[in-house]
Amino acid sequence: MENTSKNNLHHIVIVGGGAGGLELATRLGNSLGKHKKAEITLIDSTRTHMWKPLLHEIAAGSMNPDKHQLEYLAQAHWHHFNFRLGRMDGLNRATKEVTIAPHHDEEGVEVIPRRTFKYDTLVIAIGSTTNDFGIKGAREYSIALDTQEQAEKFHRRLHNALVRAQTQSTPIKPGQLEVVIVGAGATGVELAAELHNTTRELAAYGLDKIDADRDVKISIIEASERVLPALPTKLSLAVDVELRKLRVNVFTGERVTEVSGRGVTTHSGRFVPSELVVWAAGIKAPDFLKQLDGLETNRINQLIVKQTLQTTLDESIFAFGDCAACPRLGHDSNVPPRAQAAHQQASLLVKTMKKRVANQANLPEYKYRDYGSLVNLGRYSTVGSLMGALSGGNMYIEGLFARLMYQSLYKMHLMTLHGFFTVALQTIARIIAQRTEPKIKLH
Repeated sequence: MENTSKNNLHHIVIVGGGAGGLELATRLGNSLGKHKKAEITLIDSTRTHMWKPLLHEIAAGSMNPDKHQLEYLAQAHWHHFNFRLGRMDGLNRATKEVTIAPHHDEEGVEVIPRRTFKYDTLVIAIGSTTNDFGIKGAREYSIALDTQEQAEKFHRRLHNALVRAQTQSTPIKPGQLEVVIVGAGATGVELAAELHNTTRELAAYGLDKIDADRDVKISIIEASERVLPALPTKLSLAVDVELRKLRVNVFTGERVTEVSGRGVTTHSGRFVPSELVVWAAGIKAPDFLKQLDGLETNRINQLIVKQTLQTTLDESIFAFGDCAACPRLGHDSNVPPRAQAAHQQASLLVKTMKKRVANQANLPEYKYRDYGSLVNLGRYSTVGSLMGALSGGNMYIEGLFARLMYQSLYKMHLMTLHGFFTVALQTIARIIAQRTEPKIKLH
């Protein structure tokens, strides 16, 4: 057993270093940890953090992940919390212990043995994974964009496909350079626009045998009747128009029934040839949550929580973000799995943890505030809607203002982690470095 708690301090264990989990650990470390009022431990299965909304840019090659990933160990050192590498795979609520699976290196050699961690308060923020709904061949022949590793894997496949087409003596065959994206949510449509740009940039770097407009094709398949089905209709229609301007093939009302090494088949019998398939349709929480010592879950494995974000069966365990099913006040639905919800919940849990450490019982309750949606189509367009207190209603925005709003979301996340001064210096450094670097990742 490994227990990092010192001097019998209240030990808060946070599992999951995504945007919400890392923000919570950082803010609690800066307050409770720094002043020795509690011990904070963050557990994650990877060594580095990458803001998930950026993964489509990494997949397309328009962003170099090395320049944007954050080292958990360094962040923990700077902000007064502990970081432990590992993947949670068990829980004992009676003894208040979480179990961490052994960690192996790339060659399968065990680096860290199985461990357990004692906690006084446990916060689960492990996010979500793509839901393939059991579609035949989806797991074997498509790539999801849940992690940085998956995004980089897709980029390598895309780059290899272009290089292969450049050097082969035979004509490009159907589907060889066609990317099919299953799911027209924000990830799917943003990836399509980024791919339209980066494939043309890649072809311009010496791949003279490839005509990007003729040889490279991008298709989106969506089961609903419109792209971005969860967002306002006006926003959906605007994005649909932009995608078609880019000559992206948009197939709505088509439910995928099979994915193979040759392409994708839908329920209507349509077959779209492709050797590069991205699955971006639907989410679910990780499967192991269903067997987490009896905690209550829903049909997509999310932990069911109360308005305080406490799990329904254990008041010392909290869950938030995509892995939690939190009722939305005034609606017959749960809080949507969006980055703004995780950020709001992390802010609430900072207050909650301070109350728990002080043994105060009146915990605050979470109320979701929808500030709107923004969809970035790369250098081509950015559109969105602002809602609630921010606009006094529902205001449609586009162009430069929308793009600045979109970019500010990432900057706000970084400022939560690093502070304004550090982020300002990082931004200036990246602007200067861009003058000596290619616009896209070439390997």
